[in-house]
Amino acid sequence: MAKVVRVPITNVHMGGDYTGRIYVGPENTPLNVILDTGSSALAVDGKKYKPTLSGTGADKTTRLAQTDAYGDGSSWTGAVLDATVTIGDGAQAVPLAGANVSVAYTASRSMFDGADGILGLAYAPLDDAFKMPKNTWTSHYTATQVRTGKGTYLTPYLTQLAQAGITSDIISFYTLRSFTHIGGPADDPLNSGWMIIGGGEESKDLYSGKFQSVKVVSDDWYSTNMKSVIVGNSSPIAARKQGPQGAPSNSIVDSGTNSIDVSQQMFDGIASKLTSGQRQLLKSSVLDGQDVSVSDLKLAAWPALTFVLEGDDGSDVRLKVAPTDYWQVNTDEVGKAAAAITIGDPGFTILGLPLMNGYFTIFDGEAAGGKGVIKFAHRK
Repeated sequence: MAKVVRVPITNVHMGGDYTGRIYVGPENTPLNVILDTGSSALAVDGKKYKPTLSGTGADKTTRLAQTDAYGDGSSWTGAVLDATVTIGDGAQAVPLAGANVSVAYTASRSMFDGADGILGLAYAPLDDAFKMPKNTWTSHYTATQVRTGKGTYLTPYLTQLAQAGITSDIISFYTLRSFTHIGGPADDPLNSGWMIIGGGEESKDLYSGKFQSVKVVSDDWYSTNMKSVIVGNSSPIAARKQGPQGAPSNSIVDSGTNSIDVSQQMFDGIASKLTSGQRQLLKSSVLDGQDVSVSDLKLAAWPALTFVLEGDDGSDVRLKVAPTDYWQVNTDEVGKAAAAITIGDPGFTILGLPLMNGYFTIFDGEAAGGKGVIKFAHRK
């Protein structure tokens, strides 16, 4: 019978992005990995993990290599190993032999930051690899060299678990913040949460009410069709129907982004619906990178942002981001706040942690014939 594994997560190591612990290799080396539904590769920092190539349960080298880059400009290149990966602790621990793990022998300075690796939770088309002439752990090909290899795709970790009958291809998140909260106790519960592998709806202690299901329109990222944004009770701001060239949709839901990332046009549209004072504070934070005094902010007067997405049955799904989620208080300094809104590509929206913070969010990769759906219920 497939298991449901509840994994404690924290935003402390990355200042906002959540990490969870996995155990890699014959020594069960503990590694805190970024949890990212916007990518698919499992990669660990070669400075933190050294493969064990002999003995019982040894890691196995291959001729496969991977190189990956992310929206924030970070990147890594590494050798693909066949290794044992365990997730969960105690009675809930589930080992997977033969997991596809890249050990990154080069990485940009900001890639792993306070984490030890990254666990991509999206679909196989994002988990591409390249077959090289020699063993990639000993050869250490550059990113440019790797891309000259013969392309192939790996089976992502979550899918490997499902194929082995260990868990279902479902991942759920319970989060409270998108930036680390400071000024609280050392074990501040605002900085903790849960990732649930293999389920979600059974965790009734984490949510209330019914789920709304958003259609996933492409099996790469968790790609969605965003129709509009509503600021408070104002008229909707229509989203551009077509995303950037090469993008399968105009939006994605991404646990690895700690902001709502919108186009300049959408940001201007949102700002235009605010009061002049609110508009000035928002632009000061988003455009100038300045923290705002919580006392000046007067959060109770700010409107909710409602994102309207296509549901899996064709109806509209309305998801609200409260002011207390798109403004994060007590971030860099107690009594200060930062807007969790950023400006990105034209015609594209990344619905990151501020959206998920208000909901218990299930990424169900088995629904809709394997294309998946994203389910949202109000978190407790």
